[in-house]
This record gives sequence, C-alpha cells and structure tokens, in this order.
Amino acid sequence: MLSQANLTYQGSKRKLVLAFDVGTTFSGISYSILDPGRTPEIKNVTRFPSQKGTQNTSKVPTVVYYDPQGNATAIGAETTREGIELDAKEGEWFEAKWFKLHLRSATTSALSSYDCPPLPPNKTVVEVIADFLRYLFDCASQYIKESHLDGQNVWKSIEKDIDFVLSHPNGWAGKEQQAMRRASVLGGLIPDNQSGQDRISFVTEGEASLHFAFYAGILSGVKEGEGIVVVDAGGGTIDVSSYRQDPEKKQTAFEEIATSQTRFHGSVFVNVNAKNFLLRFMKDSPFFDDVEHMTRCFDQTTKLRFNNDKNSYYIKFGSVRDSDPDHNVQLGQLKLEGVDIASFFQDSETAVIQTVLEQRSSSLNRIKHVVFVGGFSASDWLFEKSSSLLKRTHPDLKILRPEEKSHKAVSDGAVSFYLHHLVRSRFSKLTYGSICCTPFKSKDSEHIQRESTKRFCLSGEEMIPDRFVVILPKSTRVSEEKEFRAPFRRTSENLSDFRKFSAPIFCYRGGLENPKWKDQDPANFTQVCSVEADLSHLHLQPKKSPTGKVYYQVKFEVILLFGLTELKAQISWKEKVR
Repeated sequence: MLSQANLTYQGSKRKLVLAFDVGTTFSGISYSILDPGRTPEIKNVTRFPSQKGTQNTSKVPTVVYYDPQGNATAIGAETTREGIELDAKEGEWFEAKWFKLHLRSATTSALSSYDCPPLPPNKTVVEVIADFLRYLFDCASQYIKESHLDGQNVWKSIEKDIDFVLSHPNGWAGKEQQAMRRASVLGGLIPDNQSGQDRISFVTEGEASLHFAFYAGILSGVKEGEGIVVVDAGGGTIDVSSYRQDPEKKQTAFEEIATSQTRFHGSVFVNVNAKNFLLRFMKDSPFFDDVEHMTRCFDQTTKLRFNNDKNSYYIKFGSVRDSDPDHNVQLGQLKLEGVDIASFFQDSETAVIQTVLEQRSSSLNRIKHVVFVGGFSASDWLFEKSSSLLKRTHPDLKILRPEEKSHKAVSDGAVSFYLHHLVRSRFSKLTYGSICCTPFKSKDSEHIQRESTKRFCLSGEEMIPDRFVVILPKSTRVSEEKEFRAPFRRTSENLSDFRKFSAPIFCYRGGLENPKWKDQDPANFTQVCSVEADLSHLHLQPKKSPTGKVYYQVKFEVILLFGLTELKAQISWKEKVR
C-alpha cells in the first residue's frame, strides 16, 4: 500500500507490479518495482527481442503466427523481422491478429458490419491470449534483467512476488475478465488457486487513461467541479469515460459522472473501410491481387499522414515499372483523393462525437474538458475533425491531446491505478441479478401471459420460472463500500443438496430498461458467475408439503459488490434464527 502523505510504498518487502496492455493491434508493458519506504516509479519495457532497428519503442504488434500443429512460431516483435511473410507462406503458418476482439460479447451489434479475422484452427481465444501474455511476461523479465543495475539479482528478488494489472475496454465485464483470468493461468502468469487469482487486478482502459492524465499533469488546469471526458482511441475500440474530482474527499479522489462506453470503431476499422474501397476500385485492375498489400502500406504511411480532404495522397506499393493509368497507378503508387480517405474515418469520427455528446448530456455535472489519448489519437485528421465538430456545437469545450507518451496511457495508467487508486465511485455498466421462480399471481397480467409455465413447488405454491430479479440496475452509481442485496430461497427434499449450494448470477446486456423475465430477450441474458457455499452444517428443520413430502428450505441473500473494477458476489444467511 502507499502512504497518502508522501506516496511512499509502505509494504514490508520488495515486489513487482506488471501492467499488460493487450491491444487489438499493438501491446505494451509498464511496471514498477516497489521498495519499502521509497516512492514508486513507473517504467516502460522499451526493448523487445527481434525488434526492428535499434530505436527503442514501447509497443509491439499484437500478432501471433502458428504452425499447422498449433505451435507458436513468432509472437509480437518477432513477427516484424525480415522474411517473416516468406517463412509463413512456406511453413503454412496461420497469422492470428485482432484476436482480442473475439472476447467481445456475442450480443455486440457494433461489429455486425465487420468480419474479425478468424482464430487459428483448433485454438480458442483464451489459448491465443495465454500465448501472448506468456510472451509479454518473458519480455518484461528479460528487459528488467538487462536494463537494471545488477538486473539478475533484481529479478530474483521480485520474481516470486509479482502482481499483474490487465486493462480492457470499458464495455467488458465479468465474462471477459474471467476469460483473461483463465488465460493468465494458462500462460503461466499465476497458479490456478485463490492466492494466484488474488494477484490479478483489472482496470478499464478509460480509468487507466484518467490515471495517466492526472499524474502526467494534463488535468492541472481543471477546476473543482468541472467534468472531464477521456477519449481513449485505440486500435480496436474507442473508450469514452467521464469523471470529476470528488469535492467531498479531502484527499485526491475522482468519481465517474456518466456510464462509460465502448465503441468498436478504432483504427483497424479505418483499414477495413480502406480495404473495402480498394476492392471495389481495383476490381478490373491488373493489381487487384495487391489490395491486401496496398492496405498494409496505407496503414503504415498514408493513414498516418492524412490531414486534409482537399489534397491527393499516394499509396506506394510497387516498383517504378508498375503502371495502370485507368486506376490511378503510376510508378508503383496508387493515387487516392482526400475525400475518399476521409470517408474511411467517418465511422470513427461519428463514434467519438456521438459518445462524447452522450456523456455530456447524461452527466449531472458540467463537462468542460475532453482529453484524447491512445495511439489512434495521434491521427491529425481524427483529432482535428472531431475537435472542430464538437466545438461547433459546444464552443465552451476545452479539447486537448497530450503529445508525450500518449500511446503509453493505458499501461502507465494501469500501474498508477494499482498504486494510487483515484476513482472511488463508478456507474454499473450492466444490469445484474438472478433468474429464479416467483409465486404465481392470478391478477397479474404478466403472470397470466406465462400461466402455461406454472408448476407446483415442494411447499405447494404455484410458481412461474424465469423471473429476473434485479440486484443492481444498470447506470447505478456504485461506491466502494456499498452492497447490493436481494433475498431468495431454495428448497430440496435432500439435505445433501445444500452441501454444495450454488447461486448463479446473471447480467442483462440488452436494451430493455426494466428487464423482468428471461423470455423477453433471452439472447441478452448471460451467466456471469456462480457463488458457491457449503450449508450442510445448518440445522434445517424439516417441513411437510401438502402432499406429505418432507423437504428443507434455506433463505439467503445474494450480495453484489463493485469495490474496484470487478464484480464480487457473496451469499449471506443466518446461522441461528430466533
């Protein structure tokens, strides 16, 4: 833990905090070695094995190559080495990219118009992420050993005491976090037990970006009470969050002032739009088979330079002998008009503008600042276009984009989240509850509609199944200490059924404001977890049903907590009832 007075580490022994930002297109690692009595310093891994050139960089491609047997043959920076495409072709390797997007909820409609690259044959997304996490961990270990004075002994002193922070899009919740936990175990980061699980923390990309902005001094001009929108524009997603400094806290603390959002319109979808345009435009060209290569060249050069839709731009993809005047190809370069390139960005611009305005309209606090971070924010066109349109309707907005280390915002901010823990209250992103039976009410229209499903339970009551009991509604402000409870009961003829007592927790991801029944929108109800307890020690009194059957009943409460950025669930019961 940290002392609030001087931010020195107050733990009793040295430990390491590793933050992995597994992005859709690029990933990064930040870390801090915590020494008792010393102020922690956040550092970045800036050197990776097989990295191109000699210039330090803190990002590596989120790409894995697999051979036909499912073995990883190249990962991260290794996939950028000279000749990798030829090796992949000769070895029939499968290129796994954008695999993070396969963790998204199946109910996410934002990606309906895009096809994510498929996963490797016979590989799950958890297995691919596990391989990549193992690679990031090995890179961090090697970097610390090589870059710190007496690095080998430094690593030996911390390798048994490492905590991990994993960042993820704002829209992810328990299901996606659980998948990343499984990947952490499979990748060898932690053992598969409770002590290992306790070493993993999660933070949303929006909250990590807030930590980065605060400790980088970007928010120094924000006055008390003013709202801040953080736009983290990355490779796959655009994550938008809103905060204000909590005026009731004596120490530095922030509270979320609107429900954070995720839009699947990051920079990779600019490439998708560009590729679709080129497939149409080059349909009758002798260079049609080069569209994939043209798209890669566009991503690496033209997309980064684009800043004016009145100019023409060029994609250099071939040799000086390559020419097709009918399709604007001369000297191995394809000429594109700026207005066409601007159309590739349209979905992303719209996502930024709409989401910022939604945050502003739904917040009870006045939002006056918009901060752009993330790799996609480096696009001058995205930033300038979004800024100008936002200021046209809201001229009081102050919009800024930090130049330094913005691409490291999430990984640095994730370590800062672990160390400083600024945000003390958040909004629930989904509706959480449990699905159970409910007593039949003959005068209730909703019950009458479902009368054909009613059945008698052991107590003799007529019950209707599939009632969704809301424990925590969506968009509820949740402080660290607050508990959300709902009562339930369970009956059984066998006492042994209470030995492994289980209560499933569900979330609702759909558009109903007040979901009550699973049959209203069955595809959008997802089981998040199940809470288990051994209640065999309870001295339950036998009861008799109207038909003479002996049964037992337990009354209990399900408790939900969102103390940090993860859902925690508990079961509560009374040992002795007087």
